[in-house]
Amino acid sequence: MAQVVPGGPPAAVQSTMLATLGLLLSVALSTWGSYVSISCPTHGHCRRALLSGNDIILRCNKAPASWYYQQEESSQPLALSSVSNILVMEGSILIKSPLPSQTGLYSCLDSTGHQVSQYEIDFQDVTALHVTHKDLDQEPLQKETLSLDGRVLIFTRWEPWQACNHCEAPGERKRLGYCHVQEPLEEPVPCSLYLGKIKPWSSRIRPELQIETCFEACNMSRRASAEFTLFDSFTLNAESDSVWLTCPLGSIYRPLIWEANNTPLTWQSQLSGQGLGSVLDIASGGRRLRIFQPAIYTCFVQQEFVARFNPVDDPGVLDRWGRRGARGHNAGKAPWAEADPIFKGLKLVLLVGTVLVLAGALFKFIRRSLNRRFPQVLLVK
Repeated sequence: MAQVVPGGPPAAVQSTMLATLGLLLSVALSTWGSYVSISCPTHGHCRRALLSGNDIILRCNKAPASWYYQQEESSQPLALSSVSNILVMEGSILIKSPLPSQTGLYSCLDSTGHQVSQYEIDFQDVTALHVTHKDLDQEPLQKETLSLDGRVLIFTRWEPWQACNHCEAPGERKRLGYCHVQEPLEEPVPCSLYLGKIKPWSSRIRPELQIETCFEACNMSRRASAEFTLFDSFTLNAESDSVWLTCPLGSIYRPLIWEANNTPLTWQSQLSGQGLGSVLDIASGGRRLRIFQPAIYTCFVQQEFVARFNPVDDPGVLDRWGRRGARGHNAGKAPWAEADPIFKGLKLVLLVGTVLVLAGALFKFIRRSLNRRFPQVLLVK
């Protein structure tokens, strides 16, 4: 948490500069389009199924705007400005890690109180996600007919396939499928919107994720358009056998791939039980990665290089993995030993250059602040 307090000499400013750079970068990441968004036409009513636990922005075509939530049309509207996981930003709203219980109506009103647009959202439970890989001959869920005030059909309505997460080499692509209910001669309705307060009575009522192998040529103009690259480090120590890494800009709604020492980490390997040393988090679509051994981990979003995580040398960890290697668990060179020294040098130059640029901008800002009547220091706790 950052706090501004009066007083303090310039030396104190310089001593906190590097810590503050991390804070500045985290703020930048949260405002540079890192969230997936959906929009609805003015005066429109848009019905969508989405996944719980995955951030989403609902856009409004008017700003400023007021937002209200109703679990159903007959319930009392709730102002969203007071909901802890919802942030109103420039008229739109950001819903952080939405809950299945937040399924319902989201209405955007302009400054005169007139409705601009309305979303009817079903946040389907990501913890119940049914995951299959076509190349492992795993089958998606089948249609079912159930009785509820008559016969209804329960099925999965699939979204289009996302783009391949890799290019000029075999990659993987995924698509999301959402549970829908259809009565005879009626339009399908997302399951939770249809059921309302009725708890699911069938294991068929769940969303799906399907994956398959793909291959496509690189789009160089797209790969060159990344707005930023994050360099970070991590430590595996004796107390913690694993570490979670998070890929900036990653989302279950976007193509994403992780590499460990330039080797892709695939869903096919994980779902077949052959993945070793890491686990892709299913609920986030692989945005989060749990690692159990040191390596250089990189992530790509929409085929763009976004982040690299380097291991911090810890003698205890190196010794521990050395002993495991001697037992044959990880024979051969340690994973971090495969990195090219020249490439390491280039990474260091890029990192130092980025730090210097940010430090210069921060120093100018602080110098202007010090020229004011009351000097201030930015402390990072």
